[in-house]
Formats: sequence, C-alpha cells, structure tokens
Amino acid sequence: MERWLEFMGNHPFLFGALGVLIVLFFVLEGQRNGRKISPQSLGILVKAKNAILIDLRDAKDFRDGHISGSRNIPYSQITSHVDELKASDRPLVFICNLGQVAGSALQKIGHADSYRLDGGISNWKAQGLPLVKSKTKA
Repeated sequence: MERWLEFMGNHPFLFGALGVLIVLFFVLEGQRNGRKISPQSLGILVKAKNAILIDLRDAKDFRDGHISGSRNIPYSQITSHVDELKASDRPLVFICNLGQVAGSALQKIGHADSYRLDGGISNWKAQGLPLVKSKTKA
C-alpha cells in the first residue's frame, strides 16, 4: 500500500487523467444508452403526453406479464418498424427485461423524444407495480 501511495504522489497528473477518463466513461456510457425514465415517472409521461410504450421482449414474456397499454414489438423485429416509430409525434418509451436492449432500440430508432424504462420490467416488478397478463386463445 505504501508503494501505491508513493507512486500516486510521484505521478499526480497520471492519476488525475485516470480520474477524468473514468468520469468521462460513465457520462458517455449513460448518454449512449439514452434517457432513462423511472417506473414512477412513466405513468405521468403517459398521462401528460400520451406516450407510446413499446415492449421489446418476445411474445411469450409479453403474454406472461406486461405494462398496461404497452405494445409488443420484439427487438428482433424492431428494424421493420423504424419508419413508423420515428414518424410518431408522441414520446416513445422502450421496455425490456433489464434496460440494455431498450437502450439499443432507442439508438436504432433515433426518435427525438424517446426514453428507456430504467431497470426494465425487472425494476418495475421490484417496485411492486402491476403487470397485465394477455389472455391466451383456447
């Protein structure tokens, strides 16, 4: 430990540069994945601006439980909906299991007013918020 402290004392500019690079990494990584919206703020956005909720999970996961009012467009099919979603005049909110896939979809679509649900459906469930199950055809 003493040697580390001595090394840091002898090379303060290196450690300052390292600190700046670490901060920049986290700032840029956060921007790359798009704007996040918390589960609590999602309802406000839907009511105030009539936001469109896009669930990117596969159809089975969507049927097992989704946020009320959301539309299922699996991530594997998102490229066929780019023009339609980009042309929307309403805010878009992308939803996936954990939030990473939603960040990728947000980049692909490139809609000016779009968000990703922070933590995805997992965070939604952890907050104790309700999910709707689709009725299966018998």
